[in-house]
Amino acid sequence: MPDSQRRQAGANEDFRSLRDFGSLKAKSKLDRRQFVAEGIRLSGAIGLAGYLGFLAGSKGQGEELVWQIDPAKCIACGNCATYCVLDESAVKCVHNFGMCGYCLRCTGYFELDAPSLDSGAENQLCPTGAILREPIKNEDPYHEYTIDEPLCVGCGKCVKGCSAFGNGSLQLQVRHDRCKNCNQCAIAVACPSRAFLRVPASDPYLLKQRNLTG
Repeated sequence: MPDSQRRQAGANEDFRSLRDFGSLKAKSKLDRRQFVAEGIRLSGAIGLAGYLGFLAGSKGQGEELVWQIDPAKCIACGNCATYCVLDESAVKCVHNFGMCGYCLRCTGYFELDAPSLDSGAENQLCPTGAILREPIKNEDPYHEYTIDEPLCVGCGKCVKGCSAFGNGSLQLQVRHDRCKNCNQCAIAVACPSRAFLRVPASDPYLLKQRNLTG
């Protein structure tokens, strides 16, 4: 082959190589652009998910928590009456009427050795007379028991009596119209059964439920 033809053939081969290289380079640039675009889209999706998670977490963290007594752990030790920072304890007895057995001899109301079953002070277990006993209309001899909260000191004597011999319908609860919601509740610190816990302010009370499966 003449030298001129060999030189032309070499030039053609170089051109084809250069063209192929250019195509590969253009494809490489396209792949990089696609990669960058995909990365941006992925980063945006991750960022959005993270932001939504942050909003959800912020909402959960923002809900106010208040102190409450778990009646399943409370042993009615008497500390609620004496350890509250308020002169009048924020802990009061509440009556869960749905659990009440309407006993003829209410052991949350009467002393165990009460000489008679009437409202005489000598018969009552409560030291301040905070439990009111009223006959149920047309259901003699049964009575209904309600709590006079201003008189209740949260001593838990009625709760202990009711839990020992009755259905446990008398329970101690932190009343949030009185509680100052201290960061470090003095009663919680003194509670021997660790019955105090934090609950959402939107659902601040914990009451026992009657077990109907037994």
